[in-house]
Amino acid sequence: MTLIVACGLKREARIIARAGVVAVIGGGDAARLEAALEVRVTALSGMILSCGIAGALDPSLEPGDVVIDGDAAVAELLPDARRGAVIGQDTIAATAAEKRALHELTGALAVDMESHVAARVARRHGLSFAALRVISDRAMDDLPPAALVGMRPDGGMALGAVLASLVRDPRQLPALMRTGRQAGRAFAGLMRAVQAI
Repeated sequence: MTLIVACGLKREARIIARAGVVAVIGGGDAARLEAALEVRVTALSGMILSCGIAGALDPSLEPGDVVIDGDAAVAELLPDARRGAVIGQDTIAATAAEKRALHELTGALAVDMESHVAARVARRHGLSFAALRVISDRAMDDLPPAALVGMRPDGGMALGAVLASLVRDPRQLPALMRTGRQAGRAFAGLMRAVQAI
């Protein structure tokens, strides 16, 4: 079976590559991700997997927790993962208020910036779809401005933009450090999940 993996970040793609799978990196650009996935889709049967880190919408989720949506075969490989909806949107869900509103509106467990695109391509081509997402920021966490400018269009880290944001408002440093620690737990959880499947 052909497996096409969609993610947002180069760091996620490197983790996925350790399993021998090349990922399509969106870099926060839904149109570019959709076009790249379309190039990869073939007439063969297969699955599109949206894989990477995500923001929690359910307040019970903690950094490092795994959430799976879609094809049941993926969930069977990770029996300790939470099953439930993962929604995607074109922008980062940056505030606790936004995450709470999304949770109340959709009932979804987590939010990312790729799953809606990957699911749309899978539906269009009659392919199976699953989302495997590892929680980075909790539902009650506001992301600091420096974290919102930290992704380059190629999915790499925009260190200059992060530092410039910190210079403009050094008070965000504790929140940025918390976000970094939580992301570290999420990437470690992603590595374990990818190894398991």
